[in-house]
Amino acid sequence: MQENLENKAGEQAVQAAAVEPTAEELSEILQIRRDKLAALQKAGQDPFEQTKYDRTAYAADINNKFEEYEGQAVSVAGRVMSKRDMGKASFFDLSDATGKIQVYMKMNLVGEEVYAQFKKWDIGDIVGVKGEVFRTRHGEISIRGLEVVLLSKSLLPLPEKFHGLKDTDLRYRQRYVDLIMNPEVRDTFIKRSQIIKELRSFLDNHGFLEVETPVLHNVAGGAAARPFITHHNTLDLDMNLRIALELHLKRLIVGGFDKVYEIGRVFRNEGMDTKHNPEFTMLEFYQAYTDYEGVMNLTEELLRHVTQAVLGTTKVVCNGVEIDFGKPFERITMVEAVKKYAGVDFDQLNTLEEVRAAAKEHHVEYEERHQKGDILNLFFDEFCEEHLVQPTFMIGHPVEISPLSKRMKDKPGYTERFELFVMGRELANAFSELNDPIDQKQRFEHQLELKAAGDEEATDMDTDFINALEYGLPPTGGFGMGIDRLVMLLTGAPSIRDVLLFPTMKPIGKENQ
Repeated sequence: MQENLENKAGEQAVQAAAVEPTAEELSEILQIRRDKLAALQKAGQDPFEQTKYDRTAYAADINNKFEEYEGQAVSVAGRVMSKRDMGKASFFDLSDATGKIQVYMKMNLVGEEVYAQFKKWDIGDIVGVKGEVFRTRHGEISIRGLEVVLLSKSLLPLPEKFHGLKDTDLRYRQRYVDLIMNPEVRDTFIKRSQIIKELRSFLDNHGFLEVETPVLHNVAGGAAARPFITHHNTLDLDMNLRIALELHLKRLIVGGFDKVYEIGRVFRNEGMDTKHNPEFTMLEFYQAYTDYEGVMNLTEELLRHVTQAVLGTTKVVCNGVEIDFGKPFERITMVEAVKKYAGVDFDQLNTLEEVRAAAKEHHVEYEERHQKGDILNLFFDEFCEEHLVQPTFMIGHPVEISPLSKRMKDKPGYTERFELFVMGRELANAFSELNDPIDQKQRFEHQLELKAAGDEEATDMDTDFINALEYGLPPTGGFGMGIDRLVMLLTGAPSIRDVLLFPTMKPIGKENQ
C-alpha cells in the first residue's frame, strides 16, 4: 500500500518541490515521511546530525573487481534506490557516485532492533553499510550487511520512472532528481568533465598558458551579440557581462605572452533554443606568429586528440551519422559553398544591385543596410550550413561580418577567417587577428554606424583595445569554440540543455508568459 502511494506521490513531489509545502498540502505519503523523521528525532536518532561516514569502497570498484573484493570487509554509502522485503531478510539497491550495488540485510546479522529500524527507512534515504562482499545464489554481486546507519532522510519520494513525467522541463529544473534517477545523465556530465580536461591537457602540452580575464566589461566586444547589462553601485557605472573572451586575451599577446587560452562562461542576451543558452562555456586561445591556417591545423589536431582520449576513437555517431575526426577536414570558401549549394556565383556579381537581385530571385530576405558581404552570408545561412555534415572549414568570410580579422592579401573584400562546421552546426570560429590599429578603428566605427541603424548585435568602440594595438600586436592566430556544442556532439545530446547542469529556465508559474 505504502509503495503504491509513493509511486503516485513521486511525480507530485517533483513538481511541488520548488516550494516547501504546508502540512495541509502534503499528500499522505509526504506526511508519513515527516512523521518518521519526527519519531527518529524524538528517539534521539536524528539522521541530520550525522557529520561524516568513512567509506572504503565504491559500487563500481566492487562490481568490476569482484575477485579482489570477494570475502573482504567493505564500507559503502549511498542512496537506497529499491527495497525487497522478505520478512527477516531484505535486499536493497544502494546507489553511489559510481553505480549501484545490492545489499543483503538479515535480522540475525544486524540485530533485531537495527533491522526493525531499517525496515522503516524509505527509498531515497541515504545510508552507510559495513559488510562483506559475496555473490548470491543467483550470481549477483552483493554486500552482506553487518552494520547499517541512516545518514540522511529523504522527505520527498523519488519518482518511479522519471522519464515518464509529462513536464519534461522538470528534468532541467530539478537536475538533482534527474541525476539520481538516470545514470546516463550523470555519464554525460562525467564525459563533459573529461572533454574539458583533455582540451586543457592538449593546450598545456603545446605550450599554452591558461589565464583568467574579467567577466565584467566596460565595453562588450569580441563578438556580434547583445550583452547583459548590470550596474556597479560603488562606481555608479553600467557594465556588461562579457560576450566573448577575445579582446582581453589579445591584450595579453600585446603584453608579450606567445600562447594563452581561457575556458570560461560568457553571456549573450539572445534567444533560447536547442543550440543556444544565455550563458555558456567558451574556449578561446591565441598564438603569436601564426595565422588562421596554422590555427586550422592545430584545430584538427586538438579535436582528434579529444575524441580519441575521451571516446577511444576518432569516430562519433550522431543522429545515425558517423562523423570521422581522423580524416583531413574539408576546406571550402564561402563563395564556393554558395555557388555549390545555391547556384549563385558571387564572384560574378559586381554591383550591389546585382547582389540584391540575386537575393530576391532566391527569396533571401535582407535589410537596406546590408552590403554584398552581408548578403553572401545570408545565402550561406540559408542554403549551405545543413550540407556541412563532416568536419568542414568554411573560409573566406566577407569583411563586413568579420570586424576583427585580417583581410586576404589577394581578395581584400574577404578575410583570413574560418568557421568549423560539423553536422550542419558551427562548432568553432577563428581567424588571423587584425593587428592594424587604424583599420581596426575604422571597422569599429562601421560597427557604430550599424548600431545607430538598429543593429543591436553590432559592437561598440573599445578605445583601450585600439590603444593596445598601437603598441603593437604581433601576427596572431586566434580561435574560439563553444564547449557545450562540442559536448553535444560527442555525447549525442539533442539539446544544449542536456549538457548544461543547470540551464536557464523561466521561474515556475511563469513558463507560458
